[in-house]
Amino acid sequence: MPERGAEPVIELTGVCRRYAAQPPVRALDAVSMRVGRGDHVAVMGPSGSGKSTLLNVLGLLDRPDSGSYRLDGAETTTLPDRVRTRLRGERIGFVFQSFHLLAHRTVVENVMLAELYTRRPRKGRRERALAALDRVGLGHRTAFAPGRLSGGERQRTAIARALMGSPSLLLCDEPTGNLDSRNTEAVLDLFDELRRQGLTIVVITHEQEVGARAERRVRITDGVLVEE
Repeated sequence: MPERGAEPVIELTGVCRRYAAQPPVRALDAVSMRVGRGDHVAVMGPSGSGKSTLLNVLGLLDRPDSGSYRLDGAETTTLPDRVRTRLRGERIGFVFQSFHLLAHRTVVENVMLAELYTRRPRKGRRERALAALDRVGLGHRTAFAPGRLSGGERQRTAIARALMGSPSLLLCDEPTGNLDSRNTEAVLDLFDELRRQGLTIVVITHEQEVGARAERRVRITDGVLVEE
């Protein structure tokens, strides 16, 4: 559950991102948002509304043109790229609509790959991957190839991979877009459980069912963010 009064995980203040065009495109227009520890927030909006740009800024994949983004209390907009890369690897887990699993690797090997470019020791990597898979209810599928899994199981494998570094923030981009209704429900149940464990979750989605399961919903339209 959220820790009331604690430092927010996400604090955006007046964030703007523009792209050169005629006329210039305001992908993010003075966006401000606070997300506390243990919050589950859905960011909703139509295609082209600025959702992907917001995801890239939150994930430290893109820099805003102006404004402030504090992650776990640290101002990120002025950090060198190498520090931002390290911060992203240590604090943020990503889950995408396409699962991005390697077909020739087992489930546990796919999860282990999350630590390949981190500073965590190689010793104990398999044990940490097995623990992450247990956390998402896939301890019985560790030796399977991804092709033998259902869509929901593949997404849970991707979530386990995102949890490997014990991140502060889980960023999910249309995480149920490739799932049927039963597997969507299972993934949303898992998000509820992870939130109860204290993980902060931000889901980018256009699906009403997914948004309805979040504790908070914000809507972005033409780069402007408002709380629903």
